[in-house]
Amino acid sequence: MKICIYGAGAIGGWIGVGLAQAGERLNVVARGATLEALQRDGLSLMRGDVRTRVPVNAVADPEALGVQDLVVIAVKAPALAGVAERIGPLIGADTIVLVAMNGVPWWFLEGGFGGPITGHRLAAVDPDGAIARAIPSRNVVGCVVHASCSLDAPGVVRHHFGNGLIIGEPSGEATPRVQKLLALLKSTGIDTTLSPQIQKDVWFKLWGNMTVNPISALTGCTTDLIMGDDYVRGFISAVMLEAKEIGRRIGIEITQSPEDRHEITKKLGAFKTSMLQDVEAGRSVELDALVTVVRELGELTAVATPFTDALLGLARLRTRQLGLY
Repeated sequence: MKICIYGAGAIGGWIGVGLAQAGERLNVVARGATLEALQRDGLSLMRGDVRTRVPVNAVADPEALGVQDLVVIAVKAPALAGVAERIGPLIGADTIVLVAMNGVPWWFLEGGFGGPITGHRLAAVDPDGAIARAIPSRNVVGCVVHASCSLDAPGVVRHHFGNGLIIGEPSGEATPRVQKLLALLKSTGIDTTLSPQIQKDVWFKLWGNMTVNPISALTGCTTDLIMGDDYVRGFISAVMLEAKEIGRRIGIEITQSPEDRHEITKKLGAFKTSMLQDVEAGRSVELDALVTVVRELGELTAVATPFTDALLGLARLRTRQLGLY
């Protein structure tokens, strides 16, 4: 297969090394220090003290690669608009675009999903529809990542814990192409499962990280400190209940209580969320894909979201002050 990783950061690099180890020749679109490192040293994955290094064909311009069979997009949400401007040469009629990103994606209400708001464009994540035009939903396979990775250096990924991917067509169909992709990803050693409704998996992951991420960015605290404060945990629960009701109205029933989810989060210990890592590194934050879009979905489904609004307002103020939003 012709396979391209667009965004060889922590998650893209982790998936990419697995694909290369499975025998696939890997193309990568990158820039700057990452491009230089990949061209010089290849792509590396660290597990403890064990380093796995694979060769890649790294380029700056997607036109140098042409149409691919599979494109894995693994960038932070604020970078997606820039990717959409340049990704065109990689996408043909039969190209699969696997979207391995946090938050609610632009294609969330496609494939007949969403009840009364099916097909609605989410302005919070695709303000003018440019992303949907560049990456048509017919090419998309959704993906939820359950793994923690970080970058030791450009082109050097460190795997911490978790080894899971959930993939699925926006329509929920078990198409021949998604079954072929499932087999390919399983061959990498990544625990990959096929979802009958990938939007539900996206929403359930969001239900946990839409709160702790921005609160960590506001406070600078790790998850153990956030979960250890009764008042903060109560505020998080209130936001989660708003999101739970929004989910119910678009066809996603969450049977857990917020406290059930808190018990899972507590097991992470003194964990730095991805948004806290972004703040500390001076990178743009994924606030719109995690929180602004939930507020928009609340308006569309007539669910009041005062606690979500408060979280969004405070996080927006802080990250704007830092120049990260």
